Amino acid sequence: MALNNSQYNEVMRDYEKQQLENRYDRQRRVEEVYRVVPEIRSVDEAIRSEGAASAKQVLSGDDSAKERFKKRLEDLRRQKRQLLKEAGYPTDYMELRFRCPDCQDTGYAMGKRCHCFEQARTRILYAQSNIRQVLQAENFDTLSYAWYDENIRLDHLGMTEAAYMRMVVKNCQEFAAEFPKRGRNLLFTGSTGVGKTFLTNCIAKVLIDRYISVICLTSQDLFELLSRCKFGREISEEVEESYRHILECEMLIIDDLGTEVNNTFVSSQLFYCVNERISRQKGTIISTNLSMGMLRDTYSDRVTSRIMSHYATVPLYGGDIRMKKRNFRGLS
Repeated sequence: MALNNSQYNEVMRDYEKQQLENRYDRQRRVEEVYRVVPEIRSVDEAIRSEGAASAKQVLSGDDSAKERFKKRLEDLRRQKRQLLKEAGYPTDYMELRFRCPDCQDTGYAMGKRCHCFEQARTRILYAQSNIRQVLQAENFDTLSYAWYDENIRLDHLGMTEAAYMRMVVKNCQEFAAEFPKRGRNLLFTGSTGVGKTFLTNCIAKVLIDRYISVICLTSQDLFELLSRCKFGREISEEVEESYRHILECEMLIIDDLGTEVNNTFVSSQLFYCVNERISRQKGTIISTNLSMGMLRDTYSDRVTSRIMSHYATVPLYGGDIRMKKRNFRGLS
């Protein structure tokens, strides 16, 4: 989950390349304006020359030179804006433009990694990880309703399994396409093999393709990493960064909650992770074979309460699709 040195350098080289492109683009626009409105070149030259003269006056002890130049600078800038406007240009046409205005294409804003850095990190890790192959196979385009019953109407659903699944998939597609506008948190419940992991992978692919930072972990991997961070004698920079990303990534997917070995540490860390991400307004998707009652018995009332009050629950029904596929192959 953490970038190694070569991956980090790759990200920073992209920022350096972007900064260079920004300067070239600005210079192109400046030269264009100078050709079309030569008076603006004279204004810019006046700004430079009067700025240099003012600096000399300040160094020589003229304390009022700085204030005089400030007023003169505002007057020259006003002239420049007026000339640009009269020529049909935006008043900021000659300024630097940034791909990410928040960090001005440096990767860092207010002493922290910018959201665009996290997006770049996601792209690199996605391109170089096994999840890319998984998501190429498991996504909305490859999803099939063939394994859900089309004929028998189920009373508790008021529709067939297949019809219900089509409704669920439509809602998941809208959730992924509009995240976070249609909510941030989902809880997929259901027995083994009904398609919970497949659906979380479908959502993950859409989010990653939108350059939203996503971390996908099984519950076992999640709590193992949290344990290493909590109890490890020597916490590596990679573990610390992974822990930070668990709390700060835009979407955390916890798969198969309930399959890990449960204890008081697991319950407390699950509550902390869920609660902290709610507080930070980050998205979380959890899939589990456990019912709400089993979640409460396994992880405590306060964990279940936070999930029930902040997550949209999506129950899935049907038989074990993996078993159906194996049986189908055996018959073919």
